[in-house]
Amino acid sequence: MAYEEARPVRAAIVGSGNIAGARHMPAVQAQDGAVEVVAVVDVDGERARSFAAQWGIPAAYDELGEMLGAERPDVVVVCTPPVAHREAVIRCLDAGSWVWCEKPPALSLAEYDEIAGHERDGGPYAAYVFQHRFGSGAQRLRQQIRDRELGSPLVGVCNTLWYRAPNYFDLPWRGRWATEGGGPTMGHGIHQMDLMLSLLGDWSEVRAMMGTLERDVETEDVSLACVRFESGALVSMVNSILSPRETSYLRFDFTDATVELSHVYGYGNDDWTWTPAPHVTDEARIASWRPVENVRSSHGAQLAELLASFRARERPRASGRDGRRVLELITGLYRAASTGEAVRREAIGVDDPFYWTMSGDAGIARRLRDGEAARV
Repeated sequence: MAYEEARPVRAAIVGSGNIAGARHMPAVQAQDGAVEVVAVVDVDGERARSFAAQWGIPAAYDELGEMLGAERPDVVVVCTPPVAHREAVIRCLDAGSWVWCEKPPALSLAEYDEIAGHERDGGPYAAYVFQHRFGSGAQRLRQQIRDRELGSPLVGVCNTLWYRAPNYFDLPWRGRWATEGGGPTMGHGIHQMDLMLSLLGDWSEVRAMMGTLERDVETEDVSLACVRFESGALVSMVNSILSPRETSYLRFDFTDATVELSHVYGYGNDDWTWTPAPHVTDEARIASWRPVENVRSSHGAQLAELLASFRARERPRASGRDGRRVLELITGLYRAASTGEAVRREAIGVDDPFYWTMSGDAGIARRLRDGEAARV
């Protein structure tokens, strides 16, 4: 049965840190009353109450289960540190609430697959924050690739060159495999990589290097990779938090055109360029390439589509296999960088230590695998 259109979707926020206030509450406000935040949860009850007062939220809790039982929200937005994603998402799904969870979706493919096991046909579903897919530039290019307007994809670049000062890692969960799941590959470049995968489809092989060059962290602070796609396209990637002039840059060379996107944390149409190949001279065709609408990539753009999926009881984009694809690539990248060997997508299974932990630590993987078996 479709959701009652006249009633706002009832949402709750879990985790009242910076991302909740800077991104998610403005995204809610952009929905013109289609969604109403009825509660906020934080392990720090005082912080939850302060957040509720700031945003006019009627209820604040310091325990997730209590909130789920009392409020029974339609959708829960999970804004906790990555280490808390798995438990929070599973508890919400088991309570019957749909979930929209911040990136990275989980600390490993094992966690992601465990979460997926708590979804049900028709919902609830867990979707993940990959907002760059939803701007009009990406939507237009995705349609062009689907319709083969630009010819075949051949060569690509996917760079996330950002800067994070040493004090960024003062928060104890950052820069650790066990609590953040990885470095800039997992926590920063994941946005551009997800956008790339949503355009080009499945990858088949990855080769990579990574290093910890400057920051005092367990994980990498830079990674480089070459990726082969099932289409045959080849893409180079860099993920860095050591780059003072920040840029997020994607480039796709097709038979008939080069398409480029240059921005930092979000884009509009002006950040995209379509350059025709020398043999393409039809001015009307070239003029038709750019998008007509100008929808910026944003949490609000993704939330609007998620709400539509909720009302229709349909699986949203950036969930299920579609949400898993980027985590699978990151797993392959870390394995390739750690072993020095090329990694095929189909080779990453439950017998692979990297399936259980992005660090590939065999001892940790064994304990996690044994714990999973005990739960089953």
